[in-house]
Amino acid sequence: MLDFATLDALRTHHPAWRLLRSDHAPLIASFLQRVFVEPNVRVMAAADLAEALEDELYALRLQLGDKGASAFPKSALDYLNDWAQPDKGWLRKFYKTGTDEAQFDLTPATEKALVWLVQLSERQFVGTESRLLTLFDLLKQISAGSDADPDRRLADLRQKRAELDAEIARVEAGEIEVLDETAIRDRFQQFLRGAHELLADFREVEHNFRQLDRRVRERIALWDGGKGELLEEIMGERDMIADSDQGKSFRAFWDFLLSSRRQEALTELLDRVLALPAVAQLRPDGRTRRIHYDWLEAGEHTQRTVAALSQQLRRFLDDQAWLENRRIMDILRGIESKALALRAQFPAAVSMWIDLPQAEVELVMERPLHTPALKPVLASLALQAGDEAIDPAALFEQVVVDKARLTRHVRHALQGKAQVSLAELVAEQPLQQGLAELVTYLQLGCDTFTVAVDETAFESVAWQALTEGGPIRRTARLPRVVFVR
Repeated sequence: MLDFATLDALRTHHPAWRLLRSDHAPLIASFLQRVFVEPNVRVMAAADLAEALEDELYALRLQLGDKGASAFPKSALDYLNDWAQPDKGWLRKFYKTGTDEAQFDLTPATEKALVWLVQLSERQFVGTESRLLTLFDLLKQISAGSDADPDRRLADLRQKRAELDAEIARVEAGEIEVLDETAIRDRFQQFLRGAHELLADFREVEHNFRQLDRRVRERIALWDGGKGELLEEIMGERDMIADSDQGKSFRAFWDFLLSSRRQEALTELLDRVLALPAVAQLRPDGRTRRIHYDWLEAGEHTQRTVAALSQQLRRFLDDQAWLENRRIMDILRGIESKALALRAQFPAAVSMWIDLPQAEVELVMERPLHTPALKPVLASLALQAGDEAIDPAALFEQVVVDKARLTRHVRHALQGKAQVSLAELVAEQPLQQGLAELVTYLQLGCDTFTVAVDETAFESVAWQALTEGGPIRRTARLPRVVFVR
């Protein structure tokens, strides 16, 4: 609701509005758009970012002369640290684990301001047909997907089938309807706008999980209760985010994007569309051809933020267990030191009586019988060399899996595609050494590819095993393993 109080609070406190009101807004917006948004850079080291900003400031000072020197008096690193202050919030400054070099990243508020500024620029033409068709298709999907009446659902499916049959008949008769250049450019601009908005949404989803991680750290630092209560509260909030509309939508999108078949289909569609003359006239950015890989990289950053939250919980449990064990040892050492200090001081009289709750009854038949000790008998025997023939071939009949052969197979498969699953590799080259070779696949990794595991999907891998009764077929069911180039 955009009433006066809400807008006044946004103007004062929201980082995006503060950026637009800043005296250096043209410098900040142009620099951050060129460095972070256009190349889809998620994180940049402080030294690299400061060097790029220093070049930008140098060019502006030469362009503006004396006015530029007075307008931008500070160094690049001072400007970056100032933009990352909490009262501005245009950049996020943090340190990666295992390094002492600062890293910078855009905040979702800054990206919202940049998107709004991009929309202010004059466009070649404003397309409305593609958006109207998109809205119409969305309404049809909502209506069809929420209708539980089987009669209406069947009628809708029969109508679609009739339309497809009519279109097939027209194509067979040579009547092919194609889009004109205006419609193609309209739809392509709509695709570009949605693709870049999707990258901005990834940054906001990552920001929400990062805020949850910060709240977890604060609660752990100030928590003085039991571990179970804290874990229940934290996991409840994490499940609430994961089960929200935003979390479910992100999980569905991530599952869709992990499919190698869909990635290949996206690559083929992009190549075909970018080759159209009407699209080539728009001179699209070169990164448009690999926009789906930018989505994948942005999703990886979000997944790593969720992994950092789980790692923080594990560290908390380990620290709590260490502290509890240390407390127990301190109590035991205190008891020992007090006992040693009082060992020479006997009490003058009885100071306390403890009454037994009941009499001790020890029956004769409950006593164990005497068990004589066993004495081992040692024999002094001379060790003699044997002459029995032993076949040493069993020492060489060990299963040795050639990792180099499997690595070459994965590299060869990744030459024609960006990623390949373990099931596809086994289907192309069956397992020769059974389960040992399958486990070796899971241990592979080199500079040219990485291994990702999708625990939400499962696949089966089969091979032939030789037994005394003859060859038998064995099958292993495991989470989907993907080798990514």
